[in-house]
Amino acid sequence: MSNNGSGRLTTHVLDTASGKPAAGLSIDLYRVEGEVRSHLKSVKTNSDGRCDAPLLQGDEFRTGEYELVFRAGDYLARSGHILPKPAFLDVVPIRFGMAEHSHYHVPLLISPYGYSTYRGS
Repeated sequence: MSNNGSGRLTTHVLDTASGKPAAGLSIDLYRVEGEVRSHLKSVKTNSDGRCDAPLLQGDEFRTGEYELVFRAGDYLARSGHILPKPAFLDVVPIRFGMAEHSHYHVPLLISPYGYSTYRGS
């Protein structure tokens, strides 16, 4: 599908165990094409648990399959959560598709023993 420049991808992370934004959490973004997974960028969340800019927008945005990889274990350990060794949750991958040029918001709600996501707005 051709790019018309109107799509964008955003995310944010909330620490549901503390009730606060997950600041300083590392996120890797990949494009997935068949069995090939290509790294596009790495970012960290700001003090509001969000990225300072959309992960994809304008000419960078293409429809297709993507994966966000959240480095939750490092964040949870730094945040003072008592974690077993190995931690129950460490790296949290979320694979999703973007079929149209619109806003895709993929948030993560995280705690040491569970997570959820959804298509937000």
